[in-house]
Amino acid sequence: MLTNRNQSTVPSTDPYEALTGSYTIDPVHSMIGFSVRHAMISNVRGKFDSFEGLLKLDGSQPSRSEAYVSVQTESLDTGIRERDTHLTGPDFFNSSMFPLMTFRSTGIVDAGSDEFRLSGNLKIKDVELPITIDLEFGGASRDAYGHHRVGFEGTATLQRSDWGLTWNTALETGGVLVSDKVKLILDISAVQTDQTATA
Repeated sequence: MLTNRNQSTVPSTDPYEALTGSYTIDPVHSMIGFSVRHAMISNVRGKFDSFEGLLKLDGSQPSRSEAYVSVQTESLDTGIRERDTHLTGPDFFNSSMFPLMTFRSTGIVDAGSDEFRLSGNLKIKDVELPITIDLEFGGASRDAYGHHRVGFEGTATLQRSDWGLTWNTALETGGVLVSDKVKLILDISAVQTDQTATA
């Protein structure tokens, strides 16, 4: 993760003003993943290996900041090929027909102590619904190549059935194989594309 704010290049008198600018998400140093209850006793975790995103940060007025993310659903990886094939097939993401999952922000609220609540619309397959992501600002720094970076961690809890991902099977002991509740997990590192704001 990036350095914390006390070690970063962000002035302590106005911790966010110097962040103003456009950033692209660095997929090599970022993670978009999820966790879901499996067989009522454990969690299955997965991630998407191919995605891109743009952040437009307004440090003076964080509420004016924007975020856009596009994920290739066929890049899903849970560590088991057979399960990935099922998840990207017709029962779940149907990646051949709906290759992209997208998020576009609609607002952000500063919750204090480097925490924010990011609202936006998440589109999976042909269903687009509002969600709220709890974000924590991880820090800002200049990397080894002289690029300015920012980091955020985020979580959100979704009901997959809201997006039509309803497949399941009943267990002999009661309950179902896959929980309807899914935890979205984000760990984002983004590189500033316009250096004028920092300069």
